Amino acid sequence: MFVKELEEALLDGRIDVAVHSAKDMTSTDTEGLVVGAYLPREDPRDALCGATRLQPGMRIGTASVRRRAQLLALEPGLVVEPLRGNVETRLRKRDERRLDAVVLAACGLDRLGLRDEVGHRFEPDEVLPEAGQGALALQVRADDAESVASADDAETRRCVEAERECVAKLGGGCLAPVAAYHDGRVLTALVADEDGQWLERRTGSDPAALAAELSPLVHP
Repeated sequence: MFVKELEEALLDGRIDVAVHSAKDMTSTDTEGLVVGAYLPREDPRDALCGATRLQPGMRIGTASVRRRAQLLALEPGLVVEPLRGNVETRLRKRDERRLDAVVLAACGLDRLGLRDEVGHRFEPDEVLPEAGQGALALQVRADDAESVASADDAETRRCVEAERECVAKLGGGCLAPVAAYHDGRVLTALVADEDGQWLERRTGSDPAALAAELSPLVHP
């Protein structure tokens, strides 16, 4: 919802640039708008806040079906509870609801000076990040792309756009347990059951080819 509000402000001419966490954007560009620049990517990993490792019976807070699926695949004995809000709200609700831990994007915690909250940073082979996670995107009107072009990091763009393309072709988003992450060498894509009962990964270089391999599992 907050991404859409900024996009409407751009289209209306009320602002000239919208700064987004790239992972919060849809996997395809909104008509009339483009990402004029991606800033250099920061830590793309997910972070466990409140504990240093997963254990059976722990109550974990997250609203992400992607995280839920992968956490349950790692530890089926978890109790995963829905949790929404900004970073500070989720940390506060963790304490209020006496959750054992919450899972948040590591980059957001780092940017807010809250890295001491992190008990464990999941490597991508444990929990594959959301497409675009760790990168900030500068969105502008399509006819104004040059206004921010000098800020663009080419390597971040290459990786994030491959991730977004893969997720778009899979037909996934924030409501589907799919993910894609490019580490600079190889692209990894993932689809899973919401309860983590099965999980499939594929690696390669072509976003369309990876999506074609995994799409039958998302849309049987």
